[in-house]
Amino acid sequence: MKELGQKEVSRAIWEGCKLALFVYTPMCGTCAAARRMLEVAEHLLPEGVVVQSNINYIPELVQEHRISSVPALLLYNGENGSPEIIYKMESVEHLLSRIRSVVE
Repeated sequence: MKELGQKEVSRAIWEGCKLALFVYTPMCGTCAAARRMLEVAEHLLPEGVVVQSNINYIPELVQEHRISSVPALLLYNGENGSPEIIYKMESVEHLLSRIRSVVE
């Protein structure tokens, strides 16, 4: 997964990119487990769709979308700036299905 900062995320949203943004903190064990699931799902998706950002480096986005906890997966469909936010990372199959419903 490619790491994006505030400017890169804002640009991708503004340009209407379809993407799944994984928001995490470095010392979060649940985030590490969610990352492993997303890395598996990533191999079955178009390249560059799944990206990640450390919550500490995207404060404007956190405030704008009221991200309440990590891990969080923000799904952007490319049509509007409001993402679907997933906090519960159930399984690889569930994540893959939700990501595909937005980006494909």
